[in-house]
Amino acid sequence: MGDFAFRPRLLDTLRGYTKDDLRADVSAGITVGVVALPLAMAFGIASGVKPEQGIFTAIIAGFLIAALGGSKVQIGGPAGAFVVLLYTIVERYGVASLLISTFMAGVLMFAMGALRLGNLIRFIPVSIVIGFTNGIAVVIALQQVKDFLGLAIEKMPANFFSQVGTLWQALDTVNPAALALGVASLAIVVAWPKSYHANHAPWRKWMSAIPGTIVVLVLGTLAVSLGGLEVATIGSRFGGIPQGLPAFSLPAFDWATAQSLVVPTISIALLGSIESLLCARVADGMIHDRHDPNQELMAQGIANFAAPFFGGIAATGTIARTVTNVRTGARTPVAGMVHAVTLMAIVLALAPLADDIPLATLAGILLFVAWNMGEWREFAHLRNFSVNYRTILLATFVLTVTFDITVAVEIGLVLASLFFIFRISALTKVEPIDLPADYAKTASGRTVAAYRIFGSLFFGSVTKLEQLLDPAQPLADVVVLEMHQVINLDTTGLDALRSLHRMLHRRGGALVVAEANEQPLSLMRRAGFVDEIGEPAVFEDLDGALAAIAADADAAAHRADRAAEPDGPIA
Repeated sequence: MGDFAFRPRLLDTLRGYTKDDLRADVSAGITVGVVALPLAMAFGIASGVKPEQGIFTAIIAGFLIAALGGSKVQIGGPAGAFVVLLYTIVERYGVASLLISTFMAGVLMFAMGALRLGNLIRFIPVSIVIGFTNGIAVVIALQQVKDFLGLAIEKMPANFFSQVGTLWQALDTVNPAALALGVASLAIVVAWPKSYHANHAPWRKWMSAIPGTIVVLVLGTLAVSLGGLEVATIGSRFGGIPQGLPAFSLPAFDWATAQSLVVPTISIALLGSIESLLCARVADGMIHDRHDPNQELMAQGIANFAAPFFGGIAATGTIARTVTNVRTGARTPVAGMVHAVTLMAIVLALAPLADDIPLATLAGILLFVAWNMGEWREFAHLRNFSVNYRTILLATFVLTVTFDITVAVEIGLVLASLFFIFRISALTKVEPIDLPADYAKTASGRTVAAYRIFGSLFFGSVTKLEQLLDPAQPLADVVVLEMHQVINLDTTGLDALRSLHRMLHRRGGALVVAEANEQPLSLMRRAGFVDEIGEPAVFEDLDGALAAIAADADAAAHRADRAAEPDGPIA
């Protein structure tokens, strides 16, 4: 795994740092900070906590992820990927337990990075990632229906079927003002100019520089404060956002509670790791760079450990804000740090204005986010892929929506593993080799058979070799296994070889191995199998093995003839 190393990417990028770099980073950081404000509040509310907890997460975790991470441009904070998981934890265990789970997950993520396990996260199949991402998008959208329509529901349940039932029963309580505000907000965000190309009119370029989410946030707030709309707002539901920095406080921690939070902790750690490294890979492709996955995991761990002490929730890399960061000219992690400082300045200066922010507007923003985070084209393209791929993707998607993301990923991984085992075992073949007559039967009368093994000889494919052990099909006296095309041998496969050797040995026969590759031969030597069959029974090539068997048979036949000769005339 290598030695422990902790070196934030910031240290490398500060070498030769120029004023132009600073201007670019400050400009990008301020833009991303403004973009992050409504998203941080919306994700906090959707996760079942107060809006300021989402903002504090973006400030504290966002600063630490940028300053200590392994990516040059990644922006961290509360993310849509966490909404379903965090909301479920809050419903089942409470907010205090969520904070405990988050900082325990931070310890786990740091340990994963310190142990150099960052690259293992990439082993998650893309079908699972697409499945749970689309599932999360559906659940986020479903959770926004209540505020989007202004339904009179005191508290939404966490279970999918209960949510659908609750929404259905409350449809007669639709608030026309909230619905109109939500529809208008969603329409503006979708239609707002987003192009930065120079061939457009100056007014369009100027407008496109202002995030659509900020536009609807301002317009929605003005509609409530000036128009007197009777809709739910941050002030009416949460009492507003405190104007000041978050206070440091220790979450109530005890081992009894911690033990009951093992599954939520692992879920936060794995989901945060997957999402942050996926986001970093997207950023690498945009800036033609390569991040350090282990350093990124350690930074994510520190951020998730620290944020709960200020009331923050789980954080990870966020694709939308990272892409915005890159497109607005960010060059180094300084931009991510400026984004956090910008958010803090907004809270200190403008927090009282948040009282009139309508929840219908935030719901419209999140509906837009949910639509963009889903890879919906993949459903249309499913017919182009294998049944295995389709099964894994759809199973993960359905389970994410109807149960929870932890169950979905677990079952998705099990399905992916089983399909992989089946696919690899199907490729493994044991085929007979036609031998010349003088090789197939030796001078001593012993029969010889050779078989070519192709693929991986492991626990999922040993049945192919076990066919040679069938009593109904007697084997030759000497069996030669040509293993040049065996790419892998595990202990179960070795046990099958050992059974074949012992069966032949009991009959006075022998097993010969030819052309074994490095990995299979190394395992056979370390396990003592080569000593069992004898070093002379291991050959570098098939022809050499057959020639040696024939030569031994000739020598044995010659010795037998000599033994049968009379000693001479009897005196």
